[in-house]
Amino acid sequence: YVSFKRTRVIVFWSKNPKPLLRYLPQVDAAGINYYFQFTLNDYEEEGLEPNVARLAKRADVFKQLSDQLGPERVVWRFDPLILSEKLTIDILLRRIRRIASMLRDHTRQLVISFADISKYKKVHNNLARQPHEYREFTSEMMQTFASRLAELNEQWGLRISTCAELVDLVQYGIKHNRCIDDNLMIDLFKHDSELMTFLGYEPDLFANSTRPYLKDKGQRKECGCIVSKDIGMYNTCHHLCAYCYANASCQAVENNLKRHNPQSESLLS
Repeated sequence: YVSFKRTRVIVFWSKNPKPLLRYLPQVDAAGINYYFQFTLNDYEEEGLEPNVARLAKRADVFKQLSDQLGPERVVWRFDPLILSEKLTIDILLRRIRRIASMLRDHTRQLVISFADISKYKKVHNNLARQPHEYREFTSEMMQTFASRLAELNEQWGLRISTCAELVDLVQYGIKHNRCIDDNLMIDLFKHDSELMTFLGYEPDLFANSTRPYLKDKGQRKECGCIVSKDIGMYNTCHHLCAYCYANASCQAVENNLKRHNPQSESLLS
């Protein structure tokens, strides 16, 4: 059970935040800070995200959200990056460039990750049902991709970072990300003294600038996020993205959706 009485920040993670927009004034009224991690991929041709809206509509929602909150509070994710015989690095970069042309004035940051297929049995099994054979990036491919992405970013000027990746791409200006990010919270929410105290932020220029790193020990070693509480549940997302480790199968999701009660305090009744 999570009480919102003492909640200071919510990080919304979504491919489709449109249904949430109407409720944001209530979050504002509750005095809760928030920002969005907005995953906007382009796998329409492959059908890897069967139940998300068309790309153009999702981009419009991204722009609407950015106009409402400011571009700093809407982080663009192209996540994960995945390959097949037909889906090449060239094609992925072309698609990222297309989306960037839509969003360049509506965000300040791009977060990427590389698909983990062998690590998650659920991902391997779900992708095995697809008509194409998908594969992971090799370390050499990651370096090549990062180099070319950095060249494209000279036009956009975005902060690019990786999510929970071991690979070091700093030579291309691509850093390791904290998706639940204390530094971003300090930039955005300095007005919240209670939050700043929790983060160890000291506004005095003459004070020791070293803050504690509040890493969430419940996450992977490569994850940079600070301590937080996830709200959600496996096998409940009806986007049914084929690469997702949160769903075991379409049938598991369908079974849970039958138990969903919007009036309940929990996802399943």
